[in-house]
Order: sequence, then structure tokens, then C-alpha cells
Amino acid sequence: MAKKNNFYYFDGFIKLTEYCYSAAKLLDDTLKNFNKDTLQKNMKSMHDIGQTADKKGHEIIKRLAKEFITPIEREDILLLIHKINDITDSIEDVLIHLYMYNVRIIKKDVLKFSELILIICKELIVIFKEFKNFKKSREIHNRIIKVNILKEEADELYIEIVRKLHLTPLNATDIMTWTFICNFLKKCWDACEETVNSMESVIIKNL
Repeated sequence: MAKKNNFYYFDGFIKLTEYCYSAAKLLDDTLKNFNKDTLQKNMKSMHDIGQTADKKGHEIIKRLAKEFITPIEREDILLLIHKINDITDSIEDVLIHLYMYNVRIIKKDVLKFSELILIICKELIVIFKEFKNFKKSREIHNRIIKVNILKEEADELYIEIVRKLHLTPLNATDIMTWTFICNFLKKCWDACEETVNSMESVIIKNL
């Protein structure tokens, strides 16, 4: 029974991280090929990804409520579902605010952010594939460290880009808009780091 549950829950986590990657890919494509006239269409596609991820999360929770034996503690399963879906929600928030702030041109510096988010989300898929064998895996901790390093790189980039915004002769509205957009992008990789840190805590707890 436990093996059957292992297969279901851990594969569910993998599926949720794949939705994160799909969202990150759509964000990266939207920013690199930005067109204000198609932004709403992309927002709809992003929302669909988010809704699908939410449905998958609810499906896992529904099954969790009915089962007596689980591979890791119930609260840990719930925690990871919510942490992973927070990433997808954070990515969707970026597109929403590009629309709200009526952004018409994307700053090239910001493309580095979406590229890093995409790389980190791809890494999350690998990490959650390893999570199935967390008691034996020698690779999972190295992968978590890699995400932490990528997050530090993103933080350093964030500091320099926001500083550059305030050193460049832009009007106050543009400075405010892009500072806010950068803050929402930062929330994406913060959510990724929170997810792997939560996973690491779950691993230690369940050893």
C-alpha cells in the first residue's frame, strides 16, 4: 500500500513542478517576444496553467483525505503542494501586473530574470524526480544547493538592476513601475527557494 501511495504522491509533485515550468516558459516567451496586443491572450493561457495546477493539487488533497497510509506525513504533503503552486501563482502575477501597469516595452535587463526563473523551475522538476528516493538519493541535496546558488545569483542581479533604474534618467512613473515589476519577478525565485527549503525540512523530518 505504501509503495502505491509513494508513486501517486511523488508523481503528483512532479506534475505540479511541470506546471511551474510551463508557466515560467510562457513568461519567458512573453517577455522576449513582448506584444502589448497579445498580452491578455497570454494572461489567459497563464491562468489556464494555474487553474490546471490548482485542480491537480485539489485532486491530491482529495485522495489524501481518504487514505490512512501516506509515504510522508500528511502536513508535509499539503505543505509541498501549496509551496509548489505558490510558484505558479507568483509567475502569473508578473503578467497580471505588466497588464495592470500598461507596460508597452520590456527592458532588456529584465529578460535575465525570466531566464533564471525558467532555469530554476527546470531544476525543480529534476529535484522532485529525485524526491521519490529521498532516503537514498545522493543527488537531491546537491540539486537543492544549486537552486540556492541560482537564487543568490538572481538576488544579486535584482539589486544591480533596481539600482540601475534609480541611476537612469527615467520619469518617476517608469521607475516605480519597473521597481514593482522587478519585485514581482523576485517573488518567483523566492517561492522556488522556499519550496526546496521546505522539501529539505521534510526530508530531514521523514528520515
